[in-house]
Amino acid sequence: MSADDNVPTPTPPVPTPPVPGPPRTPVPMPRIAAAPAASPAVTAPISSDAAKWGRVTEDGTVEVLEGETWRAVGQYPDGTADEALAYFARKFDDLSIKLGTLETRTQGGGASASDLTKQATHLRGELTDAAAVGDLAGLRARVDALLESLSEATAKENEAAKEALAAAVAERTAIVEKAEAVAARDLAKVQWKQVTVEMTELFDAWQAHQQNGPRLPKGTAQQLWKRFRDARSVVDKARRAFFSDLDETHRAARDAKSRLVERAEALAPRGVDGIPAYRNMLDEWKASGRAGRKADDALWAKFKAAGDELYAARAEQSAAEEADSAPRIEAREALLVEAKAVADESNLKRARALLTRIQRQWDEVGRIFPRDKERALDDRMRSIEQGLKSREEVDWKKNNPETKARVGDMSSQLHDVIEKLESELASAEKAGNKKAIAEATEALSARRAWLSALGG
Repeated sequence: MSADDNVPTPTPPVPTPPVPGPPRTPVPMPRIAAAPAASPAVTAPISSDAAKWGRVTEDGTVEVLEGETWRAVGQYPDGTADEALAYFARKFDDLSIKLGTLETRTQGGGASASDLTKQATHLRGELTDAAAVGDLAGLRARVDALLESLSEATAKENEAAKEALAAAVAERTAIVEKAEAVAARDLAKVQWKQVTVEMTELFDAWQAHQQNGPRLPKGTAQQLWKRFRDARSVVDKARRAFFSDLDETHRAARDAKSRLVERAEALAPRGVDGIPAYRNMLDEWKASGRAGRKADDALWAKFKAAGDELYAARAEQSAAEEADSAPRIEAREALLVEAKAVADESNLKRARALLTRIQRQWDEVGRIFPRDKERALDDRMRSIEQGLKSREEVDWKKNNPETKARVGDMSSQLHDVIEKLESELASAEKAGNKKAIAEATEALSARRAWLSALGG
């Protein structure tokens, strides 16, 4: 015996329908598979709504009442009429639950009105010729009311979405314009570390906006991305060119400085005599340009070490020379003490003889090291020499025969003028001419002052 033989064929009572309307177009009716013999279907009691809105024909067709017309919704041939109605009533309940959920979400807020509208519209389609028993017209009316209430919210949501989209386009455009502004700079003069940071930050901002902001229309997004990509390409190309040139410059400087290091190290056997050549190499080093920090530091350490070796040799030589010069320094110090007597000697001839003897002994002492010590001693001796020279010049001007002759002539002339003025003064006094007296007195005073200056 098959499983189907164990399930009785339902013969439901046929309720008296209201006045029937014109027949509707037949629709395909799904058949429900028979329940397995081991698990007989549980018969659900027919609700008053199911009995009100549905019936089962003699051939097992389940129909639902819509308006004044009965519409076939399916068949349940392997169960009772109650089971058949209960099955399709549950279908109605499922639709009702969906609608109730949408209504609850709409009232609760927080959900997208656009998404709710899509779901409500889909549910409205499900309610058209739905294979369910219940107040389908009532559900449709509730769905229509829900759609109407959502229409205004959807419009506001769409407007807000447009505004958000416009703002997002503006924000994305601002990022692009900043990148284009960087690309428009004179990239031959920029600080590339700073520019690289700027472009990285702009790209990060682009990605963050793309991930977290509203989705832009494909055409707009592609256009903005092309502008951003082109700007970044300009900057990247200039950066690569800059660092390529910089690498070449560093390479040339590195080669030049490497050769200078070799030449400087080759000066070591020359010792102190190699210092002038090393100083010239220092000028060449400065003119060689930058080789990059690491290379510069390493090469400079070698170059400096070569110079340090030369200057160490000079320091050693200077120390030896200074030690050898100690007796000569003492000798010249003693001569300077003796030379102080030159200034105290009033007789210039004896003072000159004393200084000449000291100068001869000074030269016989020989060279002194270090040179700055020798210069200091020479300056002290030169001061004594200059003092005597100044005294001699004053004496020469005073005792020069030619000067004396000129002074004598002038004195004689002044004596004659004074005698004449004295005579004129006496005449003016005798005549009582005050003006002539004043003029003669003034002129006489001036000539007497001149004569006194000449020692007359």
